[in-house]
Amino acid sequence: MLPRILVPWAMPQAGKEVLKRGKVEAAFLHGSKGELPSSEELVEAVRHADVLVPRATLNVPKKALKANPDLKGIANYGVGYDNIDISLATELGIPVTNTPGVLTETTADLAFALLMATARKIPQAHQYTLSGEWKGPGGKTFMGLDIGPGGSNRPKVLGIIGFGKIGQAVMRRSRGFRMKVLVFDPPLKAMIEKTRGVKYRDLDDLLRESDFLTLHCPLTKQTHHLIGERALRLMKPTAILINTSRGPVVDEKALVSAIQAKKIASAGLDVYEDEPRLTPGLAELENVVLLPHIGSASDDTRGQMAVVAVKNALAMARGKRPKNIVNPSVFDAPDYIRRVNGK
Repeated sequence: MLPRILVPWAMPQAGKEVLKRGKVEAAFLHGSKGELPSSEELVEAVRHADVLVPRATLNVPKKALKANPDLKGIANYGVGYDNIDISLATELGIPVTNTPGVLTETTADLAFALLMATARKIPQAHQYTLSGEWKGPGGKTFMGLDIGPGGSNRPKVLGIIGFGKIGQAVMRRSRGFRMKVLVFDPPLKAMIEKTRGVKYRDLDDLLRESDFLTLHCPLTKQTHHLIGERALRLMKPTAILINTSRGPVVDEKALVSAIQAKKIASAGLDVYEDEPRLTPGLAELENVVLLPHIGSASDDTRGQMAVVAVKNALAMARGKRPKNIVNPSVFDAPDYIRRVNGK
């Protein structure tokens, strides 16, 4: 019997091609328009799978992890994996992988594009042009904020929270705008202090000094609501917040209040606390740019992410240790050995 790999979402064709060549049975579970399955549907389908390949925006309930004692692994599609209870998976002997590296440059592109669009009010100006309200000189001017030195020749300050691969890629993009780069990431402080062109700052100082604040940290207990009422109060009234990391890193209710009260200038968001639901008041703000979680959304990158996820899944289906493992201690768990050996 061929190993059964469950894909509960509309996977890009590049990943499907690797599955076809992998000598496995691929089971796809999603609606005709790509709708994700319900928790109940996912739990039932996992009972009959050898490996699960969810996307990072699909929550994998604890019941799903416990539903199949023979599940050999979870190959998550995405660099983040807060959609899975890693501690429970490890306890149960289930290896979990992700797709790091592949989406670094594409997500950094989106983060910087979002920063520019928010600062220069590009989406708002676009809608104004299409509306027919623009009648030439004397109309609405959409005065934005400079990203580069501007007419005053003052380099702007870019604050980066999280200096992993994506944070570093955003830093590289800022060089063309002659930005001063400040970074907060305590575990990487020693490395940051040795990095050319950046300076380490404690969080409060970074918040006070930054003209632009961009978030690239994982979602953990420590980073949940890291940017809340207190942090927003420390920021400049002209500052712009960009979030392409994880929605709950920002307290959206506090963010809405801060923008309404003009404590900060605006925000550009690609991720949200309770996707796809928006916090009340957020959509009504005229000076924010809101995107539907498209950080890695290019044909090339999404396709390669699928390829990496499928290769991880195939390795686990065959009882091999996969690349990109996020819980390596699982390999010492008795339940992992039992799952692999089928005993």
